[in-house]
Amino acid sequence: MIFEAIETFADALPRDRALAGLDLGTKTIGVAVSDRRLSVATPLETIKRTKFTKDAEALLAICAKREIGGLVLGLPFNMDGTEGPRCQSTRAFARNLERLTDLPITFWDERLSTVAAERALLEADTTRKRRSEVIDHVAAGYILQGALDRIGHLRRNQ
Repeated sequence: MIFEAIETFADALPRDRALAGLDLGTKTIGVAVSDRRLSVATPLETIKRTKFTKDAEALLAICAKREIGGLVLGLPFNMDGTEGPRCQSTRAFARNLERLTDLPITFWDERLSTVAAERALLEADTTRKRRSEVIDHVAAGYILQGALDRIGHLRRNQ
């Protein structure tokens, strides 16, 4: 089921299950996972995109192996807050994925996540080659961490 609001997504999550965060690009899908307490996001891997069926298969295999309880997809709003073609593509991916899994799915504003990931990798003195290999799943970590922080805030204020 797709939840537009992070609040209803948080209420639908099973207890003691990790989340996965996704940075959907046209050529790759960056994947990050959380711990079971939903406090820390860790970049995991980058899936090379081929076609939806194969991409979903790889993603759902990760979810099964890691006992993932929900998915957070980065939603690439334009800088002025409007939704462009990339948002539409992300929403379509979520609708197609929803047909294949019962995992709750939500979206998180990913504006500047790749910029933040690039900056962190530069500060860590990562080589250009290595940055290109890890940027997508590091960006997924930023997306997921933002959602985890919000869910944690919601739970503390219940």
